[in-house]
Amino acid sequence: MTKFAIRGLLSRKLRTALTAIAIVLGVAMISGTYVLTDSIDQAFDRIFTDIRKGSSAVITGRSAFDLSDGSGVTDPTLGESLLGEVRELPSVAQAEGSVDSDATQLIGDDGKAVVSGGAPNLGFSIANGDSDFNPLTLVDGAWPGPNEVVVDKETAADQGFEVGETIGVQAEGPVERVRVSGVVEFGSGLTIGGATLAGFDLATAQRLFKKVGRLDEIAIAAKPDAPDAELVRQIKEILPPGAQVKTGNEQAQSDSAETSEFISFLQTFLLAFGGIALFVGSFVIANSLSITIAQRTREFATLRTIGATNRQVLGSVMVEALVVGTLASIVGLFLGLALAKGLFRLFDAVGFTLPNSGLVFEPRTIFVALAAGILVTFLASVYPGFRATMVPPIAAVREGASLPDEPLDRVRSTLAGALMTGVGVIVGVVAITTTPGNSLVSALLAVLGLVLTLFGCALFPSRTLGAIASCALGFAALVYGLFVPGLGTTSVLLWMGVGVLLVFFGVARVTTRLIPSLAAFMSPIARWSVFALLVLFWPFFTLPYWLLRYGAWGPGAPGKRVLAFVGGALLNPLILVLVLAMWLRKGVTHWAPEWPAEFPSVIPDRSTTRVGSENARRNPQRTASTAAALMIGLALVTLVATLAAGIIASFEGAVNDLWKNSDSDYAITAQNNFSPIPIDAANAAAQAPGVVAVMNVRTGEVRAFKETIFATAVDPTARELIALKWKDGSQDVFANLGADGVFVDDGYADSNDLVVGSPIDVTFPSGSTETYVVKGIFDPPTGGSPFGNVTLSTEAWDAKVENPRNLYTFIAIDGDENDANTRALEEALAEFPNAKVQTRQEFIDNQIAGLSSVLNILYVLLALSVIVSLFGIVNTLVLTVFERTREIGMLRAIGMTRRQVRRMIRHESVITALIGAALGIVLGIVLAALLIARVDFLVFSFPTTQVIVFVIAAVVVGIVAAIFPARRAAKLDPLQAIAYE
Repeated sequence: MTKFAIRGLLSRKLRTALTAIAIVLGVAMISGTYVLTDSIDQAFDRIFTDIRKGSSAVITGRSAFDLSDGSGVTDPTLGESLLGEVRELPSVAQAEGSVDSDATQLIGDDGKAVVSGGAPNLGFSIANGDSDFNPLTLVDGAWPGPNEVVVDKETAADQGFEVGETIGVQAEGPVERVRVSGVVEFGSGLTIGGATLAGFDLATAQRLFKKVGRLDEIAIAAKPDAPDAELVRQIKEILPPGAQVKTGNEQAQSDSAETSEFISFLQTFLLAFGGIALFVGSFVIANSLSITIAQRTREFATLRTIGATNRQVLGSVMVEALVVGTLASIVGLFLGLALAKGLFRLFDAVGFTLPNSGLVFEPRTIFVALAAGILVTFLASVYPGFRATMVPPIAAVREGASLPDEPLDRVRSTLAGALMTGVGVIVGVVAITTTPGNSLVSALLAVLGLVLTLFGCALFPSRTLGAIASCALGFAALVYGLFVPGLGTTSVLLWMGVGVLLVFFGVARVTTRLIPSLAAFMSPIARWSVFALLVLFWPFFTLPYWLLRYGAWGPGAPGKRVLAFVGGALLNPLILVLVLAMWLRKGVTHWAPEWPAEFPSVIPDRSTTRVGSENARRNPQRTASTAAALMIGLALVTLVATLAAGIIASFEGAVNDLWKNSDSDYAITAQNNFSPIPIDAANAAAQAPGVVAVMNVRTGEVRAFKETIFATAVDPTARELIALKWKDGSQDVFANLGADGVFVDDGYADSNDLVVGSPIDVTFPSGSTETYVVKGIFDPPTGGSPFGNVTLSTEAWDAKVENPRNLYTFIAIDGDENDANTRALEEALAEFPNAKVQTRQEFIDNQIAGLSSVLNILYVLLALSVIVSLFGIVNTLVLTVFERTREIGMLRAIGMTRRQVRRMIRHESVITALIGAALGIVLGIVLAALLIARVDFLVFSFPTTQVIVFVIAAVVVGIVAAIFPARRAAKLDPLQAIAYE
């Protein structure tokens, strides 16, 4: 039976290849994800190893609690006097102190800050350029002296910086002019993902970073005969409070660990899209095998007649699936290497440049990618395989024999379905609720439970009953994960993931019952939407093509042909290139030119489209399975679009609610919209003519009630610019905060039983704990507010936080938002190129722009599942053409033209795509509404424009998917087709 299965695959190469593509793309995403994240991980490891290569021990400041990335505050600094004490220790051979800053902005020749998307702008001191502590290598010039800087090779090339040139640098104060003394790179030739590097001598760096007399770390090299452990012991004896020491290797591992959380998130994030693509691919595989098995009914019956058992028939189907899955997984595994490069470029294009030291291909990548692809193919083939065993031997002598629609033993199937579904639910619940601390174990057991549940729902003899069970369980999981309090992040994500997949499966199953009505409803929409698109395309594609083709091959007078050729070339030069390629091929071969895709006339053909509509309805299960693949992709795209629309609407509403004087207020942010800006910039803006009030917002992490929270600090002038909805208090709270007052949001007050007058202990990164008094409680707008859970005065904040910086500055100015006021503020900030002046609407648009970059990444990644569904439609149509070969031959024999055959196939394809789009859009909006109902700061906003675009995209997908099957059907010889068996 193994030889029989392999020979069967070889005899159906096209169908096998089309089925395999779905697995290839999904496995490529998984393989590419691991290659990408492993490459990033290795790059960071090498960077941190290079940085610590000469250090036996490293002293740094120690925060009183763990700070997250983007915390807004930094670890405490060290007194410079500690460096002298360290150098006196008996085991110390060399010790150097350094300072650094993540907001050191280089200024280009155009006077603008050098910004590279979301990449950091790193500044640091180089105490001794030739020291073993220095990981950099000089490419050109010399190490920096007073008022000098070295810049990285990439930035120097991009900006045209040359050694000896004077450039601007802005750090914690106004821009200063420094001389470029050299160009550097990491010793290993690595780049830090688009980051700009600026190195100074220690004194210059301390002045620029406002850390005079302070150090961020001290690197120490031990004497040759001194063990690192002994060195660390000696250092610990002189360490002041708020300082810590680690060996060089431990510090490198600690530095690298800080990036591990990001890499882990990125890996999980991208693997989710690979899993989605494989889930969509499973529908394609199951549908393809079901169609193939239905077409081979007499073949399986013949096997049964000559003695093949049910086990052997099932085995042959499973062997076919395993061979296809294995070959497709191997191709996808290596395609993942190319995809990883593409992902690097994608993140680079949207401003998230990632470090890269070359692609890393770990054995784990091979195992996981191959296992995922083969397992998904195997599982998707089980149900079609069991259907193949239901073929009775008598079908071998029946013309037009087909598979039975329902299992023979309905009671046994119902019991088996209920039992397996129950086991799957138990396994899934146990996995998510009892193993939350081990995300890998939870995920694997949750997947097992999901698979058992899906198989159980599929075993029910009634598709409707199985669909209802799947949808009910899915929505129950969603509601539980979203609305039950106290669940951890891993548990919530697992409940949501399992719930969404169960809902998808259930909707796909129940759609079979709706196909006749949906196809009839979609038929006129498909006809007129294709008509509309062809009307738009006709002047740009159809007309130039036929003009060029007429000019190339005639018939007609030479003058007319020349005019037609020139006119077509002017209308669309791209079509000219294609026609010239066709012309060349015709000249060197016996090929008869035929356009690879139909550009039909714009007049709809009702009789042909009616046949296409009936074809879509005649096999509801096939149409539903094909549409389900596209449904899943568009449901997720619609979910993202609806959430994005809700975020945007909520943010705009919140800004409009909070902004007190919308016609006369401005905002100042960093050029990249999210980095901190120096307090001196706000002080400079306050000197602009007409400024009435300036409000600074500072933010950072603190500890209160045994948890780390984001706190903010504001000026008393906030009452002039911000209008809060006070639950207890008034606008006077801003002015009354003083050195000991705070105000909190309503939710935080309820969670911690706070009222006006309650004390609250706040711990800062330095370890200092202060008791404050609650002086107001406000109700934040739906879209959120610029204030954290706890808000202090800037006076109190600056007394406890080292090197405070602003996140935003809001300004009230006489008169409306106008060019004169904008110019006055920009002139006041001339010495702060990294500060950006914005009106209210500009502030909203620029904050939303960051969301747009993230959305673009999501859309590109979700496009993979849409591409898989596209091949699913192509595969179904190709298999359908094989199945209907005799039927198409008879239609051709009674007068149907090739163009009408193509239209018939295309109409069926577009109907299928529109059904998938309609179900996906509705399902995506429902899922988004559930999520928005759970999140307090979001409002529901219908993404009208995006939905229209998605519908148009679905029509285009249907048209594109039909090109190859339609051509294949149109080229069938009528007589040979009628004789086809």
